[in-house]
Amino acid sequence: MLIKTLCIPKRKLTTVDEDCTLQEAIDILEKSGFRCVPILDETGTIFRGNIYKMHIYRHKANGGDMNLPVTHLLKNATKYIHLNDSFFKIFFTIKELPYISVLDSDNHFYGILTHSSLLNMLQQSWNLNNGSFVLTIASGGQKGDLASISKIINKFATIVSCITLDVEKEDIVRRMVFTLAPGATEETVKKISESLDRKGYRVIEKEDLRHS
Repeated sequence: MLIKTLCIPKRKLTTVDEDCTLQEAIDILEKSGFRCVPILDETGTIFRGNIYKMHIYRHKANGGDMNLPVTHLLKNATKYIHLNDSFFKIFFTIKELPYISVLDSDNHFYGILTHSSLLNMLQQSWNLNNGSFVLTIASGGQKGDLASISKIINKFATIVSCITLDVEKEDIVRRMVFTLAPGATEETVKKISESLDRKGYRVIEKEDLRHS
């Protein structure tokens, strides 16, 4: 389970009980230093939503009652994923959230997956720390383009990662991002570019990771 390996489990988190008052919640937030934390039910197993520091302070500034239950200002009650969900579902759910809550197969709160964990995973998938060049290659989006481009590149260098972009767009141009293994040189990239050009593909961007 990829999600399970990336998320922070409940035992390592600061959470707020649904019976807490807004004053108690802001005290917890201030002490923890977090701008938002999960709200759990009294059993500590059911995710109710998130409470944000800014919403409590806005409520207080407007003369709101700080003895109201924290659930009065809860947000993101439906923003969560499950441990066995497709990894790609994260991108449609997390969006502007600081983290996404993760539930287990029994719908019990397991932990959270943060933006930073997600970005670190993407960085690893790109192999930015173990590559030489990153090539963004444009194609016409025809069936077999990925296999053809990969075959051409493999004649000159080893591919350590590949990410395809624009798959949901209606534009006829598709982009593929390849990271080449250490050892590739400017001459290697030139030969790849020339071979791709002859087959109707084009390197539209090149990044030298050795000097970035």
